[in-house]
Amino acid sequence: MKNNIFSESKKRCKLFRKRILDLSQKVSALHIGGSFSCTEIMDLIFNILSTKKEKNLFVLSKGHASILQYVILEYLGIIKKKDVENYCTKNGFGLGMVAGIAIAENKTKNNIYSILSDGELQEGSTWEAIMLIPSLKLNNVIIFIDNNNLQSLEQTSKSHPSLYPIEKKFESFGWQSFKCNGHNIKKLFQLVKNRKRNKPLAIVAETIKGYPVSFMMNKPIWHYKSPDKTEYKKAIKEIDI
Repeated sequence: MKNNIFSESKKRCKLFRKRILDLSQKVSALHIGGSFSCTEIMDLIFNILSTKKEKNLFVLSKGHASILQYVILEYLGIIKKKDVENYCTKNGFGLGMVAGIAIAENKTKNNIYSILSDGELQEGSTWEAIMLIPSLKLNNVIIFIDNNNLQSLEQTSKSHPSLYPIEKKFESFGWQSFKCNGHNIKKLFQLVKNRKRNKPLAIVAETIKGYPVSFMMNKPIWHYKSPDKTEYKKAIKEIDI
């Protein structure tokens, strides 16, 4: 049964990436690379972890991937096709919002999920929230760090090497923390389901920016750029493989 869940997720992720590519043909700049790197993570949150029995709340802190959230909301019938347009929100504020929501939801024990970028870990406001959440024992917080290790111009590990190992930083602040392949939805699922309930959980998801399109992967230009018609067709073909 679970294997079927993960195979269905793979199909949805292909669908979401192709929809983003379709939207990219209407604008000159789109954050394709960073949206593609966290597609499996967001599908896990919306389509596997969210059930009728378990109410989950979600804050997308990684604003550059908001087009992916819109596409998933369109898929779920929550918003209409005409409402999915260009986007962009500010990174770095989401985890503080998560803390506030977790305080309000603490009595209900609803899970609060969030996706952060590794670039956001350069923000002081993010680290304030990282320190606050375990201090207040907000153990229903579960976050994923989309560690694609590539910003708009360079690798995060080169510009901020002292940030690594990220999971150890979280552990030192009182989190339960693991790292894994962020495109392996089965492994992501297992880490969430097998977590201890006495600490908030941070999963450092090691991903590839632009995954799985060969000419987009680990290329800084795809932080912003929309593909031309030839690139679009090639990308669609590679996703369909």
